[in-house]
Amino acid sequence: MTSENSTSYFKRHIFFCLNQRKNNEACCAQNNAQAAFDRCKNRVKELGLAGPGQVRVNKAGCLDRCSGGPVAVVYPEGVWYTYVDQADIDEIVESHLKNGQVVERLVTPEHLGR
Repeated sequence: MTSENSTSYFKRHIFFCLNQRKNNEACCAQNNAQAAFDRCKNRVKELGLAGPGQVRVNKAGCLDRCSGGPVAVVYPEGVWYTYVDQADIDEIVESHLKNGQVVERLVTPEHLGR
């Protein structure tokens, strides 16, 4: 249990789905998810945002939002993103991970699941 004044180990945590499905089923891995993960991790480090009390960038298996893929989710806010390119990743890092502002144009539509 945590007190009101304590903080979690990381201020924000972003998980990238890197799942690869068999039989050519839609999946995030088909949409350059690994490159996006690598870009995010590098930008977070370059900006000095990595580490305890700051930001953690993690790989994830299937996040069950395949039809919106590729996807990433930021906690503690629980904001789901669909991204297309490195510019989108840079915007998520700068706006959300660094400054706490959700990038509305990249938010995954709520109805998109598997």
